[in-house]
Amino acid sequence: MAPAGLGSTVGVVSEGGVPLDVPIARRLLFVCLVAAGLGLLAAGAADAQGGRQTAALRARASVASALAASAALGLDRGLFVSSPGGASATAARVARWRPLVRRAARHSGFGPNLLEALVFVESSGRPDAIAGGGVASSAGLTQIGARTAKRLLHMHVNMRRSGALTHRIERADARGAHRTARQLRRWRARYDARFAPAKSLRAAVRYLVLARRYLGRADLAVAAYHLGIRNVQRLVRSYGGEAPSYAELYFGSAPDRHARTWRRLASFGETSRDYYWKVLAAKRIMRLYRRDPAALRFESRQQARKNSAEEFMHPRFRTAQFARPRSLASAWRHRVLRAIPLDTARTHIKVSRFLGQEARALGRSRRLYRGLRAPALDALLYIGRRVHRLSGTRAPLLVTSAVRDNRYQRVLMRTNANAARTYSTHTTGYAFDVARTYRTARQAAAFEFVLERLEAVNAIAFIRESAAIHIAVAADFERKLALLARA
Repeated sequence: MAPAGLGSTVGVVSEGGVPLDVPIARRLLFVCLVAAGLGLLAAGAADAQGGRQTAALRARASVASALAASAALGLDRGLFVSSPGGASATAARVARWRPLVRRAARHSGFGPNLLEALVFVESSGRPDAIAGGGVASSAGLTQIGARTAKRLLHMHVNMRRSGALTHRIERADARGAHRTARQLRRWRARYDARFAPAKSLRAAVRYLVLARRYLGRADLAVAAYHLGIRNVQRLVRSYGGEAPSYAELYFGSAPDRHARTWRRLASFGETSRDYYWKVLAAKRIMRLYRRDPAALRFESRQQARKNSAEEFMHPRFRTAQFARPRSLASAWRHRVLRAIPLDTARTHIKVSRFLGQEARALGRSRRLYRGLRAPALDALLYIGRRVHRLSGTRAPLLVTSAVRDNRYQRVLMRTNANAARTYSTHTTGYAFDVARTYRTARQAAAFEFVLERLEAVNAIAFIRESAAIHIAVAADFERKLALLARA
């Protein structure tokens, strides 16, 4: 007998034993095959959708990582110029706590490098550091407040004893009784665990672990160390979406986008909202201290030369300068320089009638000095458009200075007290000045926001002078702006 199959004429029996006609059976089989095919298609679509979601998450994480790295560079100058004894000396102080840092960070999910960076930012590696309000405020290696220490972290803090011993330590140090001061510090650590480095580090880790449990992310936990867990929770709620990173909260909010989140961030002040970036910057400094101390010393010198990071962005020995007017003329011919447009209605930028006024002393036209390198011009035009969009103010920003040559700079030094006496980034074509005259307070606020946001992605460095804002632009400004647009 032929076996039963698709071509068989043998009757098919149903589950109840009732024979089915072959055409009906074939139709049922066809329906089953179609259903199976649709199921496979649905599964494939689900897999494809899952793949797209995974790719999107990876892209988000990549952008957040790139923004964080840029912010760590753009906002690190304060650590170089404000750290006691300088960045290298502070790194050396922090590094000696490495064994305790390793033990405290073990099994916490927070690496020792991150915890070490937190110590750099909080106390500069000084275990007896006390904030301005005395022992009731933040104290110790990880700068934990007395209230947080006792109520949240369950640390032993005897405020009366700690305060009295701190006063005795100050008097002993003042009269040079250093041995007595050391003994008093050991006693104080018994009554106030914040002054015991190992306990202070373990308490900081407990806080970070607790914050991560509430916030779901390590970066938000680090930000919460300074902002507070509730404040970060409110930021996340105001932003919306699923588990935003701190980079998304920070760079994804603006006066015209996720405005509630931006207003909350702005209300915390610069020190608080930039805290996470400072920790990442300290992490980079500690890495340089161990792997390339010469590079750390070089960056420290460059950061200290001006009131901004412009000489680290454009080191003198590595950046081409225009020596004399004919160098500028050659740059114009070879299209190294681009003219600042005069279409104020379109650019929202106006060229001051005083720009290039010293050209006459050199026997040259002012137009020779009315240009910039391409990245600097792109930055200027972006600032003009963005400030106009945010403020709604018709009045343009006024550009008072652009490219110069070294001969022009020497002439300017005779009449302008703010003119650089050594190396001016104006002579590179990467810098311009904008007058501090605004039509409205909204325009001034918008300009300040745009400057700070561009600085945060390391796209510019700026100095507030008495009459103007001096802005130096990174050579890769276009790439930084594209990164910011993806936030």
